Amino acid sequence: MGSTRTLRTTGTALAATAALALALTACGTDSDPDTGGGDGGGESSGDAPLNVAAGPVPHAEILNFVREDLAEEAGLDLEVTEFTDYVLPNTALDSGEVDANFFQHKPYLDDFNANQGTDIVPVVNVHLEPLGLYSHTLDSADALADGDTIAVPNDATNEGRALKLLADNGVIELAEGVGVEATLADITDDRGLSFEELEAATLPRALDDFDAAIINGNYALEAGITPADDALVIEDSEGNPYANFLAVRAGDEDDPRITTLAELLNTDEVRQFIEDTYQGSVVPAFGEPAA
Repeated sequence: MGSTRTLRTTGTALAATAALALALTACGTDSDPDTGGGDGGGESSGDAPLNVAAGPVPHAEILNFVREDLAEEAGLDLEVTEFTDYVLPNTALDSGEVDANFFQHKPYLDDFNANQGTDIVPVVNVHLEPLGLYSHTLDSADALADGDTIAVPNDATNEGRALKLLADNGVIELAEGVGVEATLADITDDRGLSFEELEAATLPRALDDFDAAIINGNYALEAGITPADDALVIEDSEGNPYANFLAVRAGDEDDPRITTLAELLNTDEVRQFIEDTYQGSVVPAFGEPAA
């Protein structure tokens, strides 16, 4: 976590000034009321621009499809601001610099809210990015051998998810009952493997330094990796709790711009865009987020 931010804005441009950088790290700062930002629960103009923070791939790509093909007809002025880490989209939302975000799943958001004291809530599920195990030197998970090292994400929710993926595929054994909350301390049989914890965003670039790495789907896609084709093992999408969703500050769920975007993100057009663009590496997962 805490990687260097890459910030790009499509739609109406934002000034990427030092003031913005400061505001992104100052949680709780009120935004200009004309933008519809703030602490949540306030009245927002239905025709004001809606600025959504997103990961570049596939989140911003999906939002840009909506912006270019669906938003105008729906009366929505959509802006998309891209971030390349898993922290700043939430701090930007909490501070009111953006009106919503689209990059995370429920276990991650629950952990973030609990640790940061934020009150961010999911609005609508959009897609799932299956987590995968990748290697530049091995052609199967069975080829992992005593002494090999696997890099895993270092944030609590994705590390547990990564270890469960390895356990489900017989690479390691975990203590009974730990599930997706597993940590390295819960490994009961490592089969002689070693593990290195790295920030999720750095894993594709670090793949050459390890025998294998578990990489989040969005970061794999950004690095030119095709999860459906390149993963040694990949998560099952059926019953998977890691759907990525549109999220807002608590109290903003009924902002008419948010409800419009939520409806657009669950249209047949977006489903077709996801299926055609990502060919199984990103899977539509529409509907209400889990409680």
